[in-house]
This record gives sequence, C-alpha cells and structure tokens, in this order.
Amino acid sequence: MTDATQNEYRPASVSPPGFTIADLLEERGIKQVELAARMGVTPKFINELVAGKASISPTTAIALERTLDLPADFWLTRDARYQEYRARGDSESELEGQVAWLDELPMAFLRKMGVIKQSRANAAVVAECLAFFAVASVEAWREQYVRRTLGSAAYRASTKLKASQGAVATWLRVGELEAAKVQCEAFARDRFLEMLPLAKALSREADPKVFIPELERIFAEAGVVVKLIPAPTGCPVSGAVRWLTPEKALIQLSLRYKSNDVLWFTLFHECGHLVLHGKKMLFLEESGLDGEEEEQANRFAADFLIPRDQWITIRDMLPLESNIRQIAERLGIAPGIVVGRLQKEESVPWRSTLNRLKVRYRWQ
Repeated sequence: MTDATQNEYRPASVSPPGFTIADLLEERGIKQVELAARMGVTPKFINELVAGKASISPTTAIALERTLDLPADFWLTRDARYQEYRARGDSESELEGQVAWLDELPMAFLRKMGVIKQSRANAAVVAECLAFFAVASVEAWREQYVRRTLGSAAYRASTKLKASQGAVATWLRVGELEAAKVQCEAFARDRFLEMLPLAKALSREADPKVFIPELERIFAEAGVVVKLIPAPTGCPVSGAVRWLTPEKALIQLSLRYKSNDVLWFTLFHECGHLVLHGKKMLFLEESGLDGEEEEQANRFAADFLIPRDQWITIRDMLPLESNIRQIAERLGIAPGIVVGRLQKEESVPWRSTLNRLKVRYRWQ
C-alpha cells in the first residue's frame, strides 16, 4: 500500500447526491414531479435518486446540469464518492467475516516487517494483509497462492507443510516484492553458466556483507535475482527457485540451517533447477524431498562444488582438518563445504570437531 493511499482523506460518512438534489429543490421551490418532467424521466426515478437508491449516469448528470445549473462532473464525482463509500462499507462487513483467515498467516512476522500496523485482528488488518499479497479477497489469495502457486510447487507431496501454507506464501511474497526492486538482464543460459564459477569462488568468503552483494550482482547480469529472506515460523523451507517472467528468475534462500555448507549447496541446487528444468514449476526445498528433478538438482550441486572424479579420491582420504583445508584450497571452495559433503555421505559423523571448519550465519 502506497503512502499516498494511506494518507488519503476519507470522511467517516458520505451522503448520497440525492441529498444535494433535495436541498436544491427545496431552496428553489421545485417539486420532484416537476424536476422529473424537466429532465424527461419518471417521478419514480427522481424519488429513487433523492433517496440514494439510484446512481447517476453520465446522461443523468448532463440532465441535472441543464435543469439545476450545476456541472455534470460535479454530479458524477459526487455519485462516485458515494458509491465508493457504500462499496467500502460492504467490503468492511465482508472482511469482518474473514478475520479467521489471519490465523493462517505468520502475524508476528508481518508485524515485524511493518505490513500490519494494528495490534488487534479486525477488518482493517485483513485489508492490510490483502494489500500485502496484492489480492482483492481471501478467495483470490487462495486461488493465487494456495491453488496456483503452492499447488504447482515441487514440494506438494510433503504433508508437513500443508498446515503452513500461509507462512510459505508469506515468505514467497516477500521474495516477489524484493525481486521487483532488482533490475537485471534478460536470462541467458550460457551467461548464467559462465557466472557459476564466480559464485563458487565466493563460497570462500566468510562475511555475508561481502559475498551477498557480489552474488546478487553477478547473477543479475545473467537474469537471475538472488535474495536471502528470513523465513517466518511455519515455513520450513531452505530455498526456492521460480521464474517471475520468462526472462527473470528468482533464487530465494532462507538461511534455515545457518551454516555455509548448506547455504552454498542449496544455492547451487537451485541453480541446477534453472539449468536442467523448465520455466513453469516452482521448486521449494525442504529436507526429505525426493523425486527425479530433486535428485538431478542434488547431483548438479554436488558435482559442481566438488567434481565427481575428484570426490572419489577425496572421500577415501583420512578426514584430518589439515587435509580438508588443502582439498578446499585446491577446489576453490570453503572447507566447511567439504565437511558437509563428508557428513552427508556418512564418512564423518554429524557431531564432529570438524564442524568448526563450517561458518555459521545469523540474521540481524
């Protein structure tokens, strides 16, 4: 919602334009039946007009201009404001009946973001949430985000997320809004592939303040927006990738596991979807997912970070910290990524002193 909309003056009540007609008729001593004759309409129509039961069409506005000497645009504006007032009243009543929808959304997250200004759940809060999602009604939200967006997502077989659709939809919407701010080139697959080694080299940088802006910049040159967005409670998703337009893709990461091995694997997993799969599917990454496309993306990420022929040699080496540092240096990646791969393939226990080679992140 724009500041202009928020600051716009709206009176508490708006009378129908018929009130002005009645005042003019009384002031000039004209009966409704006479006005009807002068305008060439029925007395019943004038009665409904005065009572606010009939709206003013352009033809009626011109007739009123000629008979009551007030311009047609005055009558049309007056009627438009009254009809808007009535529609808002009807809409507010409808929204009051939809307050229960707010229970499906991560309200604390939305308040923290500043989307919601009020503390009590009411029709105004429902309206704020609808504006955030850019939909006109709760049913439109269900159609756009639940049936169309989440309904086509690669995670649709996951039962754990079904109760959290509002949280997932909220996280995705934040990504949409952030991506809309980013100007990027049209997607080019070859250019994107050229950028991947540059992104891989950034994994050696421990400070997100350094590598995130650079990551965003190089991917934008190939038509891909990269955004790290914290996930609200109820959204157990580590990453997502989708096409916003045929020429603009979005990779969205949640930093759910807060370690560099997971962050960079998830990033290149999403890159695998962009390189290998079509432009219609939304891929949401949650632990435990399977399927051919997920396995292909997993293999793409694993082989890109550590080429398969080199990994066969590496995994049989004694997992000493010094060895891992040397291997990571040779591969041009962070040591924590090597540790994560060893743990994933059960060559190293998850609880290991080697975990100190991983970089831990936290949201600020």
